[in-house]
Amino acid sequence: MRNTAKITAAVLATGGLTLGLAACGSENGSGSANADGPLIVAASPTPHADILTYVKDKLAKKEGLDLEVKEFTDYVQPNTATQDGSVGANFFQHKPYLDDFNKKNGTDLVWVNDVHLEPLGLYSKKAKKADELANGATVALPNDTTNEGRALKLLDANGIIKLKADAGLDATPADIAENPKNLKFKEIEAAQLPRSLGDVDAAVINGNYAVEAGLSPKKDALVSETAKGNPYANGLVVKKGQENDPRVKKLAKLLNSEEVRKYIDDKFDGAVEPAF
Repeated sequence: MRNTAKITAAVLATGGLTLGLAACGSENGSGSANADGPLIVAASPTPHADILTYVKDKLAKKEGLDLEVKEFTDYVQPNTATQDGSVGANFFQHKPYLDDFNKKNGTDLVWVNDVHLEPLGLYSKKAKKADELANGATVALPNDTTNEGRALKLLDANGIIKLKADAGLDATPADIAENPKNLKFKEIEAAQLPRSLGDVDAAVINGNYAVEAGLSPKKDALVSETAKGNPYANGLVVKKGQENDPRVKKLAKLLNSEEVRKYIDDKFDGAVEPAF
């Protein structure tokens, strides 16, 4: 999921979609209610709709799955459309966002399975390794709640800082317990981080923005998130009660297939990683 826009409920975990509106539902009315119709899945354009389109074009027919992809450019409508049955599923978010959305909106959407991660990475034009960061160096962080917490967790996991034991997914610099290099932190809107890299000593940048800026997460990141077991993995979501829909089960299986793993690896150059 792309990771920058702040919305009324919370911030998604993966990248800079412009808040806008897209058509909801389907002309034939096939959402979650019509089990004989196509499974309509709401998705962000990249990489979610790209992955779904690959499944639709290359894999779905063999499994007897009629799949329809509806693109949305905001982070609210995919969930509301899934809740009201206009679509049968969605693929655009990570579980912390879903949990927060359910809590704040009284919805009963449920997680089906992990699919991919858009990893955060620490980048620098001044250091080639994380331990080369100078004492007192300035590190830029995404300024939204979800991604700032992720960024600090990344630094903690790699021994650059140590967070307090009770620091949650919404950690801030105030939750740092140990800062051996006396790092200073500058909060910047996530989409602006790549162009700010020359003005700071290092920056934690989302995978999609890194690639757009000509950075390779595989080659250029000093440290980066791992995909397996990562709470910010993006996945398939349905309304409670639809988990056993045969169409949903088929799609979940295909999204975790070796063919999709290879497609993600080949197409996205480390900016998106399989999380299964």
